[in-house]
Amino acid sequence: MDYGQIIDKVYTACLPFANEGRQADYIPMLAEVDANQFGLCLLTLDGNVYEQGNTRTRFSLQSISKVFALAMCLSQEADRLWQRMGKEPSGNAFNSLVQLEYEHGIPRNPFINAGAIVMADVLLSTLSRPEEQFLTFVRSLSGSSTVGFNRRVAQSEQSCGYLNAAIANLLKYHGNIRGDITRVLEFYFLMCSVEMSCHELAHAFLPFANHRQPFNYGGVSLTSSQVKRINAIMQTCGFYDEAGEFSYRVGLPGKSGVGGGIAAIHPLHYAVATWSPRLNIKGNSVMGMKALELLTSETEESIF
Repeated sequence: MDYGQIIDKVYTACLPFANEGRQADYIPMLAEVDANQFGLCLLTLDGNVYEQGNTRTRFSLQSISKVFALAMCLSQEADRLWQRMGKEPSGNAFNSLVQLEYEHGIPRNPFINAGAIVMADVLLSTLSRPEEQFLTFVRSLSGSSTVGFNRRVAQSEQSCGYLNAAIANLLKYHGNIRGDITRVLEFYFLMCSVEMSCHELAHAFLPFANHRQPFNYGGVSLTSSQVKRINAIMQTCGFYDEAGEFSYRVGLPGKSGVGGGIAAIHPLHYAVATWSPRLNIKGNSVMGMKALELLTSETEESIF
């Protein structure tokens, strides 16, 4: 497979979509990012890198970081984690209060905001140095010792995070937050503020593409079965309430974030990361979604 030629072709084909969508301006710091950027990076299991565009510019991962939080929670809690959240697609907005109230404080899955807030609570209660250990893990995955939190982004998100605060209070009311709400939200926003480039993000997702190799990074160990199950949840829940559309058009497990990034994997083949800040109405990158659709169309390869 000539991935280099395909990445070049996909990148060029996406350029006409450059002005579609809008940034996540409800988070003030994200509104300040130059929206006229687009990167696409594919990394194969044998270490070959194919990239085009702004692949070395770091951006806020936002919800993509929930994959790393899930890996850490499963490493700590194993199947006990599923007593506090489900594994089903939400079919509703990622910050829905209605669904959470209707389901008595049990988030539908780990990738909606309620699920990630519960995971923040889990990590705070099981790790001795949660911020440091989270960074150690993501740095180990990405292969970069300089990946870190953007505390200005975290503070920006917290300054207007009223709906997330409401979610946390509802979770606390139902007994699904055990720690201090303020501390849990602070850690949640901090995890979302992690910044990586497309190049670093593709590296960080490559271990999820190879369940046949031991998963042991930065003190986090997972079994082959756990890696495959994280991939399954990415497939069904990784794109807010557009997960079905992504499965239909792309056919890869992946995760998006409102910072404009998307990471996806083709198991036993490659990891791919793309970034463009302009989002569609579902909160997913317009150019990123198109790029991954074209990638699997050009390669004629998906998990199906």
